[in-house]
Amino acid sequence: MASDTAPGMPGAMSAPPGATPDGAMRGLVVSLFFTWGFVTVLNDPLIAKLKSLFALNYAEAMLAQFAFFIGYFIVSAPAGAAVGRFGYVRSIALGLGIMAAGLLLFAPAARLALYPVFLLALFCVAAGITILQVAANPYIAALGPPATSHSRLTLAQAFNALGTFIGPFVGALFILQHGVAVPASPSPALLAAARIQAARSVQFPFLIIAGALLLFTLVFWALRNRPGPASAASSPNPFRRTLLRRPRLIFGVACIFTYVGAEVSIGSGLTNYLMQPGIIGARAVPIGAGFAGFLHRVSGATPHFNIAQVAGAMVSLYWGSAMLGRFAGSYTLRRFAPGKVLCLHALAAAALAFGASRAGGPGAAAAVLAIGLANSIMFPTIFTLALEDLGAETANGSALLCMAIVGGAIIPVIYGATADAIGLGHALLVPGCCYLVIASYGWLAARGLGLNFSATQPAPQP
Repeated sequence: MASDTAPGMPGAMSAPPGATPDGAMRGLVVSLFFTWGFVTVLNDPLIAKLKSLFALNYAEAMLAQFAFFIGYFIVSAPAGAAVGRFGYVRSIALGLGIMAAGLLLFAPAARLALYPVFLLALFCVAAGITILQVAANPYIAALGPPATSHSRLTLAQAFNALGTFIGPFVGALFILQHGVAVPASPSPALLAAARIQAARSVQFPFLIIAGALLLFTLVFWALRNRPGPASAASSPNPFRRTLLRRPRLIFGVACIFTYVGAEVSIGSGLTNYLMQPGIIGARAVPIGAGFAGFLHRVSGATPHFNIAQVAGAMVSLYWGSAMLGRFAGSYTLRRFAPGKVLCLHALAAAALAFGASRAGGPGAAAAVLAIGLANSIMFPTIFTLALEDLGAETANGSALLCMAIVGGAIIPVIYGATADAIGLGHALLVPGCCYLVIASYGWLAARGLGLNFSATQPAPQP
């Protein structure tokens, strides 16, 4: 998810009454949401580049997302402990520093042209982002009056969505500026040199972002002693029997797993999918020429966009439609049962995925991009449905749901292996099946079938 976060991650603590730092701190924290959304979706054009650079199959290329999203599973609990021990601001500085270190690792990865080093860099970036999420979500909620905490978090999430919209376009512009092809060479030495040269074009945007993050780290470190909301120590135990025996929560965990996996799978493979001759292919040339003409009329510049850049930039439409869908979703969710809305969105996503798996041309491209619109309300709706009626166990339930984000590590590898076996288009059957699981959850939640404890039934004891 690549772009969705939850306010109840481990370490989320309430602020003491009256702790209201000024708006400048709120602005700094909100900018963090944009930053990690922007960096997360840079993986989409990067995967297309690495696949060609190292002659990977799709399953191997999706190991990039495995390395990234496994960080959520491994680092969430330690991040919660760090927030409890060091406080919000110091933890944010720690997360920014680790994130910057991961981005700086792109330099030796490019210099050595070694895929495992790129994977290590991605894991470090994800570790830093996880710490940021664990600290920043509750911190922005605590930076002001409790009555307006939801509006602050909503605004922050809007900036996160803006980052996921802009990121693929910027990534395509720089990471894919030389296309995805690596010149063939009969000599292993010449091929290695060509890979190193191509890899150097990948590192530039990541090093620039790393420099900005290091400055950001210094700002938060300088503010580490500023008075503000205090965090309390927390030792969540998401594996209590009380939780594991609640069908609504456990099914919700499965749906978070499948949703994040489906969303990330589609986004990760979308550049390569659109580049196929039977989808956009050569049609990308006039699209790129039209956009270049627009930029020339506006700025006088005369850029040239290759097929990979056009396809990579179109991924922004996938994430951007999800951003717009959240505004419409906030309206429909106030007027209709959340389970019904979730079911309809998931069925629409499944239909689009299954349809695109059997079709081709611009229609198939439009169908896949439209899945972003269907995705829009899924993560927050699943999250809130799963946490209903948990009472004192809400924090532990939230931690369990956040750990399910690891679906973004597992399902993309399955998607990639399926693409290797039957083709990238037919591999859309994998996320399509994921959406059917989510649709069934929404339908059962709307009807209350098997997903609630009755009012007279006592909750099981740990």
